[in-house]
Amino acid sequence: MKVRWTPEAQDDRAQIFDYIAADSPCAAVKMDETFSKSAARLADHPKLGRTGRIPGTREVIPHKSYCLVYEIEQEIAWVLALVHTARQWPPVAE
Repeated sequence: MKVRWTPEAQDDRAQIFDYIAADSPCAAVKMDETFSKSAARLADHPKLGRTGRIPGTREVIPHKSYCLVYEIEQEIAWVLALVHTARQWPPVAE
């Protein structure tokens, strides 16, 4: 199975990196590596995470402060979002 990041998830990841890097570039690199490793594990273990709060999704906690939301579509695990656990998920519709 392949793992792909959606543009929205890539944006989440970049924002997290920038936020952490403002205080500690080294910590930002380590956190990004944690995200990469967690997503890569989905290639061999696509059901690794728990059932997601949005129907059809699954969720993995790569770090106590972050939730990686993904869905399986044929032979691809699509990373949909990377969310801080303090944030409202799923987002409230306005």
